[in-house]
Amino acid sequence: MLEPASLDIERIRDDFPILHKPLANGSRLVFLDNASSTQKPQCVIDKEIEVYSEYYANAYRGVYRFGALVDDGIEGTRKAAANLIGAAEPEEIVFTSGTTMSINIVANGWGRKFLKPGDEVLVNEMEHHANLVPWQRITEETSATLRYLPLTSDGRLDLDQLDDVLTDRTKLVAVTGMSNVLGTIPPIAEIAAKAKQHGALVLVDGAQSVPHMPVDVTNPTIDFLAFSGHKLYGPTGIGVLYGRRELLEAMDPFLAGGHMIAEVHRDHSTWAELPAKFEAGTLPIAQAIALGTAIDYVTGLGFDAIHTHESHLLKVAHEKLSAVKGLTIYGPEPAHKGSIVSFAIDGMHPQDLAMLLDRKGAAVRHGHHCTMPLHTLLGVSATCRASFGVYNTEADVDVLLEGIEFARGKLRLA
Repeated sequence: MLEPASLDIERIRDDFPILHKPLANGSRLVFLDNASSTQKPQCVIDKEIEVYSEYYANAYRGVYRFGALVDDGIEGTRKAAANLIGAAEPEEIVFTSGTTMSINIVANGWGRKFLKPGDEVLVNEMEHHANLVPWQRITEETSATLRYLPLTSDGRLDLDQLDDVLTDRTKLVAVTGMSNVLGTIPPIAEIAAKAKQHGALVLVDGAQSVPHMPVDVTNPTIDFLAFSGHKLYGPTGIGVLYGRRELLEAMDPFLAGGHMIAEVHRDHSTWAELPAKFEAGTLPIAQAIALGTAIDYVTGLGFDAIHTHESHLLKVAHEKLSAVKGLTIYGPEPAHKGSIVSFAIDGMHPQDLAMLLDRKGAAVRHGHHCTMPLHTLLGVSATCRASFGVYNTEADVDVLLEGIEFARGKLRLA
């Protein structure tokens, strides 16, 4: 199977220094845990070092030169993030610690204020705990109801049942842009259109989708979108919450303290304008600035090209893994999913397999992947997950297969 020629993958790999450092056993790193976090290009590493070594200062605090450089750098990232997802204005971009914090801000700032008894929030069983547990808590606190859209047998949303669970009582639909286990890419446009017919808001967990494909919050209209920098080849500790201006203005702040206030009196306080209202305390400064570098890096490669490359690797992996005796792939066929393949092998515990793959240099994730309800539905306690990034190659897929055969031998499986 020939690989698409739109990206120079070897040149891209040269941008990531960690990929060229031999492991302790002498093997090369085959990093296949990109759904968990991605490796960092040299430009992102350099940007963090630049901030700390050349002009570090606290943000939005001082008028001196270093403070101004930091403020400009953060606001540059805010504009880059807005452009990345098609936000109407940079003020609709809130910096958070990551996807989990972003969703919790919506659950607490919007859900606690506006959900009432009898209201409903619609989720599904393949959601990451970060887009499920906050809604469990808030619906319980507000006496609202959490409803589930069922999945099909191949791990897609069962849209034939959407009209049964999406009603005028639905106030918000919380849905992943791409399942972090099954790789399923839900039809967000169709779901959003139906939600709008009932006056419901739509929150998309974009932790997996934003790094791998074009996203535009205006087409379809998405009310809230959350994603993390560290999955986008950027730093850890920095994430993004997008919200339409009128919704953010109506919400209560989640965290209170410095920077997010307009005035503080002995008995009350008023809140700062967007986005400061939701950015209490000190941001992760160098990380926020370097996130802008990461966004520039991936947009320079082009998301259509990234998606084409990763989809090709997914098809190769599906084809080769499907030939392994006793191996079950979970989720839909490649045409309906992103660059994630989760699997289990008869007679082999996922943790044992992951440890043996590590001996061959292949880093994969094992466990329930923060999706316990999904694994209960699948009837397994854990799976192994290989997830691809822009720097992965067909040779990496071959190492994965070689590692599986190595594990079969070690565990004496026929």
